[in-house]
Amino acid sequence: MVQKFQSPVRVYKYPFELVMKAYERRFPKCPQMPIVLDCDVIKIESLENGAKTNTTRRCKLAVDAPYIFKKLIGVDFVYFLQHNYLDMSNRTLSIEAVNESFSSRIEIFERCRYYAHPDNAEWTCFDQTATLDIKNFFGFEHSMEKMGMKQYTQTTLKGKEIIEYFINQLEQEGVTHVDRWVPPLDAAKSPTPEQKQHHDILLDGDFIARNLGQLSPMQESKLLELRKMLDGVDDLERVPSYQTILRFLSARDWHVSQAFAMLCDSLQWRKEHRMDSLLEEYTEPAVVVEHFPGGWHHHDKDGRPIYILRLGHMDVKGLLKSLGMEGLLRLALHICEEGIQKINESAERLDKPILNWSLLVDLEGLSMRHLWRPGIKALLYIIETVERNYPETMGRVLVVRAPRVFPIAWTIVSAFIDEHTRSKFLFYGPDCEHMKDGLAQYIDEEIVPDFLGGPCKTMIHEGGLVPKTLYKANSLEDHDDDVTIASPGTATASAEASLAPVALAPMKRLSANHQHDHQNLYKSVDLKPGFSHELLIRNEDPKSVLTWDFDVMRNDLHFTLYRVTQELPEKNDDAVSYFDLQDFVEGTNYFREEPTLICRHKESVQGSHVMHHNDSYLMHWFSPSGAQLNLFYEVLSSVNYKSSMTSLQSAFSSNSSAASSVQSR
Repeated sequence: MVQKFQSPVRVYKYPFELVMKAYERRFPKCPQMPIVLDCDVIKIESLENGAKTNTTRRCKLAVDAPYIFKKLIGVDFVYFLQHNYLDMSNRTLSIEAVNESFSSRIEIFERCRYYAHPDNAEWTCFDQTATLDIKNFFGFEHSMEKMGMKQYTQTTLKGKEIIEYFINQLEQEGVTHVDRWVPPLDAAKSPTPEQKQHHDILLDGDFIARNLGQLSPMQESKLLELRKMLDGVDDLERVPSYQTILRFLSARDWHVSQAFAMLCDSLQWRKEHRMDSLLEEYTEPAVVVEHFPGGWHHHDKDGRPIYILRLGHMDVKGLLKSLGMEGLLRLALHICEEGIQKINESAERLDKPILNWSLLVDLEGLSMRHLWRPGIKALLYIIETVERNYPETMGRVLVVRAPRVFPIAWTIVSAFIDEHTRSKFLFYGPDCEHMKDGLAQYIDEEIVPDFLGGPCKTMIHEGGLVPKTLYKANSLEDHDDDVTIASPGTATASAEASLAPVALAPMKRLSANHQHDHQNLYKSVDLKPGFSHELLIRNEDPKSVLTWDFDVMRNDLHFTLYRVTQELPEKNDDAVSYFDLQDFVEGTNYFREEPTLICRHKESVQGSHVMHHNDSYLMHWFSPSGAQLNLFYEVLSSVNYKSSMTSLQSAFSSNSSAASSVQSR
């Protein structure tokens, strides 16, 4: 196994000659590098009137490994040979080091360079590369690889610190300047042609700290490795920025080959779809301007641009039927391109690394009807495309006013979101005070949007129903089951597999009273004054989730969820209530699982409940004065349910104030 390492360019803001004076003080050993026990000069030669000096040292290094490991290999220290080639006339020092111990089993080769900065003669640059080739090492090849990586990291971090230490020491001794080398007056003029110095400064430490943040030496090495691999790509119109390269590396957990393949695919995709011209060429359609509830809104406390999406107010069906799949995708990609632009502007304005943006998602008004099949498939396609081409551009996702129907939506969508991205999601229920306290950790109070109780007005549209006059001509009829999305690879097949058990395929109901038709998910129920409507769910899957969504269409009604511990008979007459049974006593054989909710006329009610017990659950609606409701419920298996959602509270939304609650009918 061969491991390659490369450090970025380190810049010392001191002349080359002073750095060389400090470098010599490292030998034969120095306290900052206790692993180096001793260094003996075994050969030294001076050439060209002292302009060049070649030095070979044999260095004794302690084995930085657990005691048992050293016992097994039978050594406490190893030897390395270091060859230094100093050229004072051209102001360069090249260093090569190879292992002498175990050389038949392991090959370690390290090359370092000190040289005058090509743009500032008073500064000195340093770079470092190394390879580790483990052929056979007593069965401890993996352990040796880990130790090699650890040692490279330590020496890289210590190298600059040591030079700075000895420069300070020289300064304390009164040495702040060393004259440049000049040839002796009687030296013969050499006809040697001028050597061209090739110092390819791809990256320096100051650039990393200023633009990319804190990276470990290994991460810096992989960043350089991937950047150099891109030089070999044919027809590459523009080399991606280091910020982009860093994002793709991070998305592939710093596996260079995987990141390279992902980045090359994305660059080809950008070329085919003219993505570099999207910001200039894209014009928002009228339906987006008038009905899309999203937009940019200031910056969070870390300097990230914030994008707000009022998803609960979005007419998913209307937008998809007006824009089409490609139009909706184009809108999402335009937002991503704007995000990259705003990230760069923010980084330049704040003069610090800003690599991603924040998303604030308002879910007020979210209902089961947002899980309309073509809309979900479109959303999954967009997520897949964005994750493939804009990885690690999302720094934080704040989800606010999440109703209890949200676990279903999250379970469906989260399966298609990268695990690292999922960890950036923070959820807040409809409790506004708790939500504002939570948001205050990430957003300055003065920019909290007014619709969340803050003082800041936004330019974001309220959303609402898209008029059917804006629908495309061939989309006026509902063909939910016939819609297909032409996504690359096997994305459609995998999406179907995930969606099937979660309300997007013909559904199997656990109710003893009714089996819903997939073509008509919502059932309409008329309640006479003083009568009830009941649905009995027999649960055989502890920790499965019962979810519901219903609209109160006429008058008020009461809704309660009970848990029943006794076996109940089948009901043949809807006018008869289970509560009419003898010996049916609350606290004995049935229990109130959810407090009774008084549901007002035109309210839309969503909720979910974790069914912890192997009992029956009874959904009970009671109408004091007669009412009509449209209802839908679903049982989500414990396998698919994300238990992190259990803290979300019940939510209400008024049809009159949140038109999106009826948008999918």
